[in-house]
Amino acid sequence: MSGTAQAGRVAGYAGLFLLGIVVGLAGALVQSAWFPGGLLLALTACAGLFYGGMRATGTQVGVLVPGGGWLVAVVLLSLGRPEGDQLFWGGVAELVYVLGGMVVAVMCATIPRLPHRDGRTGSPGM
Repeated sequence: MSGTAQAGRVAGYAGLFLLGIVVGLAGALVQSAWFPGGLLLALTACAGLFYGGMRATGTQVGVLVPGGGWLVAVVLLSLGRPEGDQLFWGGVAELVYVLGGMVVAVMCATIPRLPHRDGRTGSPGM
């Protein structure tokens, strides 16, 4: 693999990680604002990101990288601050969002990759 292809792959994974952070932040804000529609919207965004990452890269790493970004964002938001401010207060919607996001990531990681037209699996690009 050439240096340019390697740099492109690393940049793609870095972009997926940042998208995972953004989806985690947005989902944490939306899921409690418009319950239950916001919760469904947040979980749908997670599913779209995780499945899209898998399809874009052709590997399960494409699910794990944005899933890691999403998990970092959700964990940091759930820790709260020393002053007592926090985003997650332990309600049902927050638990469904955290557990549901993890379940969606596992589901997307275990989906079998579809073969390409030439019979190979995965993506030649990433």
